[in-house]
Amino acid sequence: MEYRFELALCAALESPDRVVARQLGAGVETPGARIVDVCLLSPGPGFDDRAAISAERIPDPAIEAAVGPGEAVPVADAFDLPPDRAAAVVDRAVEVGYLERERRNGREAVRATARYPDDWVGDLVAVENKPDLGTPGDLEAQLRYDAALGLFDRAVLATASYVTRAHLNRIPDAIGVWRFNPESGEREVVREPAPLDPDAPGVEIRAERPSRTDVALVGPEAKARKRRRIAERAYGKGWRPEPPACAHGGATADGRPRCAHFDRVVDPGRECGSGCPAFDPAAPPAADREGLRDERTAWVAEPAGDGPRRQSGLSRYL
Repeated sequence: MEYRFELALCAALESPDRVVARQLGAGVETPGARIVDVCLLSPGPGFDDRAAISAERIPDPAIEAAVGPGEAVPVADAFDLPPDRAAAVVDRAVEVGYLERERRNGREAVRATARYPDDWVGDLVAVENKPDLGTPGDLEAQLRYDAALGLFDRAVLATASYVTRAHLNRIPDAIGVWRFNPESGEREVVREPAPLDPDAPGVEIRAERPSRTDVALVGPEAKARKRRRIAERAYGKGWRPEPPACAHGGATADGRPRCAHFDRVVDPGRECGSGCPAFDPAAPPAADREGLRDERTAWVAEPAGDGPRRQSGLSRYL
């Protein structure tokens, strides 16, 4: 139920003035400590410049490298990484169009195809999905984590349940609440989220015990780096899964994976395969996921103009 709820919410939240993605890591000092169900990215002033570089995620080490669009820099000087790791990052950055290679004095060098804009990200909103508040699981701890860290500009709980005052009292005041109907796509704002402060230091909750809470202090610079990484991941990833590799597989009009045999949206990774009695192996059906995303959101599938110069990531200079 939660998976279908999440995909329906993603489809309903799509808009030409935002990018929607799902299942993104949001831990800072403790990677993997927090996975955000849905992330909404609103464009900042430099969004068009970022979109013009690539439709895909730009590797974080390439963005952080000492390289720009001017004179080419030797790879060994540009990256503070082991050689194999630096080579892999360069391969990917060239493949997505952010870096280009050349030879300088017998050494491989790289330059950026464009200046990376620091202001392309506007607001980031985290949405935690919990269709049934009767089985909350770790919901309260997850929302406390978001409120204490303040990594996102706002954080929201989305549910299909009727929300009572008792429910609201159990979650931080800063967390907004939506009641969402996955069948109709209607969304009711039960409580508006309060602004968080990504520019201020935050507290990352590492573990909660009855008599003790382990935390880490997170500074503004670390939060800013993580926000950029989340934004890059959101821009490159989106939310639409590939349809089931089954003769019964298909997609809804808005791109959610669907099974014709069971006549409903399905989770291909969990519900489809040898464990399904109706499974009939076949190539995944054609689904224009990129076309839908380009049409319905701020993401740009094909940057306007000539775009950055691209080179194959497989043809590294030796």
